[in-house]
Amino acid sequence: MIILFMFFILFLVGVLCLFFVLITEIKKYKESEYYKSTKFPYWKMYFDKGRFGEYDTYRCLCSLEGYKKYLFNCYIPKTDGTTTEADIIMIHESGIYVFESKEYSGWIFGTETQREWTQALPTGRGKSQKEQFFNPIIQNKVHLKWLQLYLKDLSNVKFYSYIVFGMQCELKNITLTSGEHHVVKREELLETVLQNAFASAEKIPKLLINEIYEKLYPLTQVGEIEKNEHIENIRKRYEKPVSSTELPETQEKICPRCGAKLVLKVAKRGNYAGNKFYGCKNYPGCKYIENLK
Repeated sequence: MIILFMFFILFLVGVLCLFFVLITEIKKYKESEYYKSTKFPYWKMYFDKGRFGEYDTYRCLCSLEGYKKYLFNCYIPKTDGTTTEADIIMIHESGIYVFESKEYSGWIFGTETQREWTQALPTGRGKSQKEQFFNPIIQNKVHLKWLQLYLKDLSNVKFYSYIVFGMQCELKNITLTSGEHHVVKREELLETVLQNAFASAEKIPKLLINEIYEKLYPLTQVGEIEKNEHIENIRKRYEKPVSSTELPETQEKICPRCGAKLVLKVAKRGNYAGNKFYGCKNYPGCKYIENLK
């Protein structure tokens, strides 16, 4: 009886300790610039791998000395009327840093100029499953291009491109040639950024940092309509609708989840490239898909 009572006391103490740690973490999160800008509730961020990766990247940068400002999920306009979304922008006295956060596991292979990189996931007995994903360096180059065009007249300000991977992956063979980009795991991020910061001879004045921040901040506060349009434009790049003459069935198909029409599409990437499938017209609001038999 005494032993059971002791186990209960230890269990209770453990629960209270976890509760205290959790409350402390939530408090820190709500005091962070990430929360103040994004307004994402703690649990929504915690269980979203992409959001958590962005927040974790921000936390790694917090100890960087010098005056700095952060922007998150910045929808930068392009001349064709669409936008490109930068995960994290840090305006530091040593330059403007653009971070693309990636949460992949397994082994990562790729070169600076390849259109697609490879993710290898072990499946046992020395074998692995390989998946392709768009080259994040090219992705970040697009962010930098339109960011520089949007800001203009900043010829004396240095821009830095960073691709940041989480701890669950291993960067096996990443070949960089231009010297313009950095590909690092999150635990190496601060050290690499410090090298750039120390190498920078000219410092951006606080007044200019504030001016750049004020110009970019409204781009982080776009509404749901703009966000959905951005997602739709990205989807169109990777999926092409099939004409009605190619439909294997003449009758209209309805999404069983939301009641909208199902549209026949062709997967353009990954292991299922070339395969046809039905996707809900309300995507990304409804992500129902139905593979063709």
